[in-house]
Amino acid sequence: MQDLFNELADAVGSDHIWKDEMMKKHTTFRIGGPADIFAAPETEEGIRAVQRLCREYQVPLYVIGNGSNLLVSDRGIRGVVMQLFKNYSGVSAKEDTITAKSGILLSALARRALTHSLSGLEFASGIPGTLGGAAVMNAGAYGGEMKDVIQKVRVLTSEGEILTLGIEELEMGYRTSIIAKRNYLVLEAELHLQKGDSAQILQRMEELKEQRVSKQPLELPSAGSTFKRPEGYFAGKLIMDAGLRGFTCGGAQVSEKHCGFVVNRNQATAEDVRRLISEVRQIVFEKYGVMLEPEVKMVGEFETGI
Repeated sequence: MQDLFNELADAVGSDHIWKDEMMKKHTTFRIGGPADIFAAPETEEGIRAVQRLCREYQVPLYVIGNGSNLLVSDRGIRGVVMQLFKNYSGVSAKEDTITAKSGILLSALARRALTHSLSGLEFASGIPGTLGGAAVMNAGAYGGEMKDVIQKVRVLTSEGEILTLGIEELEMGYRTSIIAKRNYLVLEAELHLQKGDSAQILQRMEELKEQRVSKQPLELPSAGSTFKRPEGYFAGKLIMDAGLRGFTCGGAQVSEKHCGFVVNRNQATAEDVRRLISEVRQIVFEKYGVMLEPEVKMVGEFETGI
């Protein structure tokens, strides 16, 4: 791994790469053990170099953004973690189109749209993830989804080829896309918005912020909504009706404010969260015959599955 580390340091710069970096510093759950190597390239050339070197050394590569939808094992991640976040977040606007690099936060992107009086991203103003992650999973909230605004996406394939995919090629569905299915890496996305009134756009963003603050447990670390919405149901209501509000495993808890969220209540471990998710799924299934599917991605070495 030392030879790989040295080559990666040459590719991205020695001040953008670390050994044994604790992942709890890079996830919104504030949970996670060490990554063998952690790299944060600032350029597309650096990103491609990291991917190429991992392929040549046959070392696993995991790409993250803000770490907002992740549960990283207490044992950490073997291989290389590449973060595309503030280090890779440039953005430009022209008429009704915004083009941005994948590391920009959706909240920052929504604010940039506001400054140009562009409407369509209000729904995303409180989603804690990056544009790249949002494109991968077709993130959505309050009736809006990324497929409503994305026009095209530039991606890097696992073989190192760069593709530009139009919206008709992206196969964006509920929390999925062709990007996720083929394990593409998002470099950049182009969004088509509508000219609007900045005061009205801001008002809508403030209304949604008020809803989030009043209904979601933003005061505690979490990974956002823990479960996907089961067809015909709401995960949070099923969990609440099963009597699981405030249910705990170690330091992890089903939020008392919104049962669709698992929160890091008191220095929870990844294993605490995994056990809690597993027990919630089992209890809900026994009571209602609905098997909840986690939206949170589990990464690294866990003792058992969910």
